[in-house]
Amino acid sequence: MSSSVIKRAITRDGSARLIITDSTEIVKKACEIHKMSKTMTAVLGRALTAASLMGSLLKDTDNTLTLQFRGNGPCGSIVCVGDYKGNVKGYCDDMTVELPPNSQGKLDVGGAVGRGSMYVIKDLGMNEPYIGVSPIVSGEIAEDITEYYAQSEQTPTVCSLGVRVDKNNMCYAAGGYLLQLLPYYDETIIDTLEANVAKAGSVSKQIADGMSLEDIAAVLFESIEYDMFDEFDTEYRCGCTREKYLRSIAGLGDSDIKDLAEKDGPVEAVCSFCGAKYTFDMDEILEKRKEMKEKTGDGPEEP
Repeated sequence: MSSSVIKRAITRDGSARLIITDSTEIVKKACEIHKMSKTMTAVLGRALTAASLMGSLLKDTDNTLTLQFRGNGPCGSIVCVGDYKGNVKGYCDDMTVELPPNSQGKLDVGGAVGRGSMYVIKDLGMNEPYIGVSPIVSGEIAEDITEYYAQSEQTPTVCSLGVRVDKNNMCYAAGGYLLQLLPYYDETIIDTLEANVAKAGSVSKQIADGMSLEDIAAVLFESIEYDMFDEFDTEYRCGCTREKYLRSIAGLGDSDIKDLAEKDGPVEAVCSFCGAKYTFDMDEILEKRKEMKEKTGDGPEEP
C-alpha cells in the first residue's frame, strides 16, 4: 500500500458525519523525510493526520488549509498544509525532541507541543484567507482540534488521532477521524455517539490490530443507521519546484539580494517540507529578478 485513504460516512437522518483516515503511509513518508525521534513522529504524525482530515472538507480543487501550532514546548512551531483531497505535507522546528513518557506511559506529545495558540488558515481563492485561532488546550493535537471546531466554527466535533511508533522510530500504524454533528441534528443521537466513541478507544490501536475503516465506522455508529458515501486515496505530497524557489528568492527585498550577492558561491535553498535542495548562482537569480520586474504586478511566489 503506497497511499493512505480517507473515507466518509453520514447518518441516514443527517444528524452526524464521519471523516476517517488510515494515515499510516503519510506518516511513514514523513518519517523517511524528516528522520524524527519517537516523540516527534507522534507529534507530527497526529498533526499531519488532522490537517489531512480537515483539508478534505475544503470545497474546491485550488483550496488549501494550513494547520499551525505555536506552542511553548521544545518542538517549536508545527506547520502542516493539506489540500481538498487530503494530501498533506508538514514539518516541525525541531524534529529531534525526545521526552520521557507522560503520566499515562505514552509518548509525551503534549509536553513537546506545550501551550500557546493553534491557527487554521484556509486559502479559498479569495482576496484574503480565512484565519481561525484557538488556544492549545492540551498540546495532544486531537483535543486542540476539537476546541477549534467548537470555538471557531461552532461545530460540535470529536477528533481522535493516533500514531504507533516502533523501536526504529518508524510509524507502523496511524489514523484518525472527525465525528461531527450537523445542523438540525437529533439530540437523542448524542448519548449513543458518546458511548460509541468511548467504546471505540484508540484509533491507532484499531488500525494496528487490523481493523478496516469500515470496521471502525461500524463501532462509532453502532445502533445508528448510516451510509459510507465517499472514499479517496491521499498521500504526503510536496509541490515545491526549482522554479518556485527561484521566483521566491528573486523576489526578495533589495537589501536581502545585496547580502546574497556579497556571499561567495551559489545560493542554496532547502524545502522544509520534503528536504529537496535547490542551488542557484547569482546571475540566474538576477536574471529572474529582472524578468519579474519587467512584468507589472508580478512578485515573489511562495514555494
